[in-house]
Amino acid sequence: MLTETQVRAAKPREKPYKLFDERGLYMLINRDGSRWWRFKYSFEGREKLLSLGVYSDVPLKRAREKRDEARRQVADGVDPSAKRKAEKAALADTFEAVTREYLEMKRKALAQATADKRLSRFEAFLFPRLGNRPISKITPPEFLDALRRVERHGKNETAHRLRSESGQIFRYAIATGRAERDITADLRGALMPVVVKNHASITDPAGIAQLLRAIDGYQGRQQTTEAALKLAPLVFVRPGELRAAWWEEINMDAAEWRIPAARMKMRDAHIVPLSRQAVTILRELAPVTGPSGYIFPGLRDSNRPMSNNALTAALRSMGYTGDEMTWHGFRSLASTALNEQGFPTDVIELQLAHKERNEVRAAYNKAQRLDERRKMMQSWADYLDRLKSSTASREDATREYA
Repeated sequence: MLTETQVRAAKPREKPYKLFDERGLYMLINRDGSRWWRFKYSFEGREKLLSLGVYSDVPLKRAREKRDEARRQVADGVDPSAKRKAEKAALADTFEAVTREYLEMKRKALAQATADKRLSRFEAFLFPRLGNRPISKITPPEFLDALRRVERHGKNETAHRLRSESGQIFRYAIATGRAERDITADLRGALMPVVVKNHASITDPAGIAQLLRAIDGYQGRQQTTEAALKLAPLVFVRPGELRAAWWEEINMDAAEWRIPAARMKMRDAHIVPLSRQAVTILRELAPVTGPSGYIFPGLRDSNRPMSNNALTAALRSMGYTGDEMTWHGFRSLASTALNEQGFPTDVIELQLAHKERNEVRAAYNKAQRLDERRKMMQSWADYLDRLKSSTASREDATREYA
C-alpha cells in the first residue's frame, strides 16, 4: 500500500510511470509532473480504467474512498465508467447547458453587447427555475409558469423575448438529438400582449428647432458631451455606435465614418457620410481627444467610452423628460423628417443600418447607394441649420436631393 509521504515525494521521469496501491488503485505520474489517480477493474470480462481525479485535489485517502465506491458499483452490476458518461451526457442535455452552447455558437454573429444581453436574460429569469432540467423533459405548462413569473415582475416584453429565443434553442436541441419538439410553439398567445412603446422623440419642426437651440446652448462639464450632443442629430446612429466611436474610423478628407462590423448591431460594416457640419464638430474635438482612441472617452477612464447615460443625462439637464426625447430618439427624428421630405425609403433605411427583412431581396440588393446618401446627409444637415435659425418649416423641407 502507498503512503502519503510516497505520493508527495513522487517525481516525474523521462517516461510516465505508475505507483500501485491495492485493489486496482494506482497513481500515474506523467512527464509534466501531473499525478492522476486511476482505478483498474474488470466488467463483463473486459478490463477497464476509471479516472479518480488529480493529486493533490484528491489526496490518497479520498482516492481510496472513490475506488471503494466504484468497486461497490461493479459488485452491483453497474459499470462505473458507463455510469459517469451517462451522468455527463445528462448534464449536457440540461436546458442551461444547451442554451449556453447555442448562444456561444451564435455569439460571433452578434454584437458583444447583444450577445451578453441575451445570455443575461436567461441567467436572470429562466436558469434559476429550468436550468438544471433536461431540455427534453420540460413541459409547456412548466415553461409557461416560468414566463408568467417574468410577467409578474412587470417585464412583459422580456417574457415574449425569452419565449421567442427559447424557441430557437429548442429547435437547436432537436437538431442535435436532445429534444423531440419545440414546446414554445404551444405557448403562442398564452402571454399578455406587448404594448409597443417607441423611443420618445420630437418630430415636429418647431420642436426640433427648439431642441437644436437647446443643444447649442448646452454647457456641460465635458467638451466631449457637447460635441456628441451636436453630432447625434447629424449622424443619427445607434447610441452605442456613437459613444464607442474611434478616431481611426474617421476619414476627415473623405468626409466618411466607417464603423466596423464588430460594432454594428447587424454585424455589417456601415458607412456614415459626414456633412460639412459634422466634420467641423470633429475637427474642433480632435485636439482634445484625438488623434487616436475613443472620440468620446469616459470622464474617469479615457480607455473606456463615454457612459451610456451621458447624453441622456445631458438631455434631462436641458429639461427634456424621458417621455419627450431620448438619445435613441435622434434616429426616429431623422427617419420621420427625411421620409416626409420625400427621400427614398431605401436610402433612409440604408443610412439607419436597418436590416432588410425580405431575405431574397437582401441577397440581391447589395448596393450601398453612397452618392445618394451623401447628398441626403448634407441636405439633412443644412435643413437642421435652417430649422435652428427658424427659417424652415415642414412645407419648406429641402428638395435638393431630387
